Amino acid sequence: MEKDLLAELSESLGQMESHAAGKKIKGIREIVKEVSAPRRLSKEEIIRLRKSMHVSQSAFAVLLNVSARTVQKWEQGENSPNGSSLRLLAIARKEPDALLIS
Repeated sequence: MEKDLLAELSESLGQMESHAAGKKIKGIREIVKEVSAPRRLSKEEIIRLRKSMHVSQSAFAVLLNVSARTVQKWEQGENSPNGSSLRLLAIARKEPDALLIS
């Protein structure tokens, strides 16, 4: 069993070296796509987005999986969204119905 594991690890290291050298490796597919962070939204943009979706702050918070207080702070300019909330807002801007999936 240990010999099998050692052989597997050795093979993996060899594949890793080949991949790092730019060689094609059978069974491994690489997809490279540039992905940038979503741009920050102003408090006015957040309000406009929420209103365009015809939802209250509380409902908007549920859709984004944050607290209603968080949405209030965003809309008052006290805080700004980051991380996954920023990504969800970017998705909502392009495809608002995507958040309405139940």
